[in-house]
Amino acid sequence: MGKITGFKEFERQDEAYEPVKDRIKNYNEFTIPLSESEEEKQGSRCMDCGIPFCHSGCPLGNLIPDFNHMVHQGEWQKASWLLHSTNNFPEFTGRLCPAPCEKSCVLGIIEDPVAIEDIEKHIVERAFKEGWIKPQLPKTRTGKTIAIVGSGPAGLAAAQQLNRAGHTVTVFERDDAIGGLLRYGIPNFKMEKGIIDRRVAILEAEGITFKTNVNVGVNYDVKDLKAFDSVVLCGGATERRSLPTPGIDADGVVQAMDFLTQQTKVVFGQDIKDQVLATDKNVIVIGGGDTGSDCVGTSNRQGAKSVVNFEIMPKPPGHRSPTTPWPFWPLQLKTSSSHQEGVERNWLINTKEFIKDENGNLTALKTVNVEWKMVPGERPQLIEIAGTEKTWPCDLALLALGFTGPESTLADKLGIEKDARSNYKAEYGKYQTSVPHIFTAGDMRRGQSLIVWAISEGREAARQVDIFLMGKSNLPSKDMTGDLVAL
Repeated sequence: MGKITGFKEFERQDEAYEPVKDRIKNYNEFTIPLSESEEEKQGSRCMDCGIPFCHSGCPLGNLIPDFNHMVHQGEWQKASWLLHSTNNFPEFTGRLCPAPCEKSCVLGIIEDPVAIEDIEKHIVERAFKEGWIKPQLPKTRTGKTIAIVGSGPAGLAAAQQLNRAGHTVTVFERDDAIGGLLRYGIPNFKMEKGIIDRRVAILEAEGITFKTNVNVGVNYDVKDLKAFDSVVLCGGATERRSLPTPGIDADGVVQAMDFLTQQTKVVFGQDIKDQVLATDKNVIVIGGGDTGSDCVGTSNRQGAKSVVNFEIMPKPPGHRSPTTPWPFWPLQLKTSSSHQEGVERNWLINTKEFIKDENGNLTALKTVNVEWKMVPGERPQLIEIAGTEKTWPCDLALLALGFTGPESTLADKLGIEKDARSNYKAEYGKYQTSVPHIFTAGDMRRGQSLIVWAISEGREAARQVDIFLMGKSNLPSKDMTGDLVAL
C-alpha cells in the first residue's frame, strides 16, 4: 500500500489554520486544505504494514490502506468509492472524529502516524466537488415502512442503509432542522451546517422523508408508530450531567449545550431571547473534554474578558502514557484549536461553591485542589488537599460535564427495558429491544460515545432491521474485529 519508502521520504503534514486573530472574528471553518499533490504524498506514507491495525481502531472498519493507496496513485474516485463503502458520512467524521484509527496506525510506533482523517476529508470533498456523490435509489421497494426517531449520525446512517434495502423510511426530528447534535451542539467553526444540508439533500433525493419539529411521545403520539412495520430509536444520550454543588442555581451557571446551541442558532439568523453571552465576562468552563473545548472557542468569539478551564482529573502526559500502549487509545494531553485561541487550563481542581450576590447573580467560584488515591481493587478516591482553597472571579460558569444517558420518557411510553446505566437495552449484536419490532442504535443504546460509533451502530442496526423484516439482508456488516463480513 502506498509507496514502499513513502513513510521514509515524507513527513506528516496536516491542514493549517487561519491565524487566531482572524478566525475568532467569525464562526466559519478555518482550516486551510493541503494541495492535491501534498495529499497524495500523505497517502503514500501508508507503509504496507502487513496487519493494518487501523482497521480494528476504526469502529466502522474503514478500508484505510486501500483508500490511502488510491490517493497515492491519484485515483480519487476509486478512493471515494472505497471510503463510502463503509462510511456513509466521511464529511462528518473527517471533521469531528478523534481518529482512533490514527492512534492504532503501525507507523505511529516509530513516526507520526498517517494523516488518515485529513485524507478522508479531502477524498469526500473532492468527490462532492467532482459530482461523484449521487443519490442511489433502490431498484425496487419492499412495501415495508420504517420510522427512525432521531436524525443524528446514527439515525441518518440507519435511514440511508434501510432505504437502499428498498424500505420506505421516515425520519422524525424534534428540533427544527435535521442533524441531531451535529446541527446545534457542534459549533459552526468546527463544521459548517451547509455540510449537513448537502448530505441531507442527497438522502431526500434517494427517497427518505424527513419530518422536523416532531417530538415523538410529546407532540406525536407513540401509538401512531404502530403504523410502521419497524421503528429504530436513535435519540442520543441527552441527559446532561450536573453538579451537587451549593449555589448551582445562581443566574450565570449554564449547561454547555444550551450555550452552544443558542449561539449556533443565532449564527443562522434565529432570534434567541435572553441569549447567554460570554461578552466581557470572566468565564469558567467546568469539564475538559471536547464540549468544554467548544465552549472555550465560542467564548473567545463572543469576546470574553477571560476564559478558564477546570478539569477534575490529572493532567495527561504530553506523550502516550505507558499505561495505554500502542495500539490502544492513548492517555495523552490534547490541545485543540480552541485551546490555542486562549484559555487558562487547570487540572485536579474541584468546584466547592458557586458564589452569588444578593440578586442571585453568579460572581465567583470557590475551588479546592484535589488528588486521586488509587487502591488496587477499589474505586479511586477523591481527596481534597487542605489549604488549597481559592476563589475565582466568575460571571459565567459553563457546565461541560458530559451526558448521563438517554432521556427515559420514550422508553417508558413504549415499554422498553433499560440497562443499569439507563441506556435503552438491546440484544447484543442485534440492536433489538424488549419490544421485538423496535430497535435502537447509537448513544441511546451504548451511552455517550463517538460520532464514528454512531454511524457504525446505525449501519449495523439497519442490517438487523432488514433481517427482521425480510428474513435475510444484503446490507454490508462487519464482524467483531471491525472487518467486513461476506454477504
